[in-house]
Amino acid sequence: MVTEKPPPALDAMMTTDDLTAAQADATRWRYGFLVVVTGIVAILVAFGAAVFATREFAALFAGVAGVVGTIIGAYFGVQAGQSGKARVEAELARSQELVVRLAAYVGTENAPRVIDEVLGRRRS
Repeated sequence: MVTEKPPPALDAMMTTDDLTAAQADATRWRYGFLVVVTGIVAILVAFGAAVFATREFAALFAGVAGVVGTIIGAYFGVQAGQSGKARVEAELARSQELVVRLAAYVGTENAPRVIDEVLGRRRS
């Protein structure tokens, strides 16, 4: 069994920069929110102009409610999907970096033994 602990320098190199990912996520939310608000304001202005011109409130309001609901639902759906995707991609990058660093630490001469100890013998 492998009992050696990686040197402290290796542990220090494995820390990731999560601040950059958080800032990118916050920027995406902020600009996405501004785009959605701008779109809703434009729709409401067009709705006001149409109501003023035709005096048909109920029929026009139904259309506006559907459009606004769709925009808001799409915004939050896309944001939630992108957030999940970014989180998974960051975790994948961390895992890949860890695998490469550990493989370099173990070396080629010890790799088969370590793989057998960690994953078990390969079934043919």
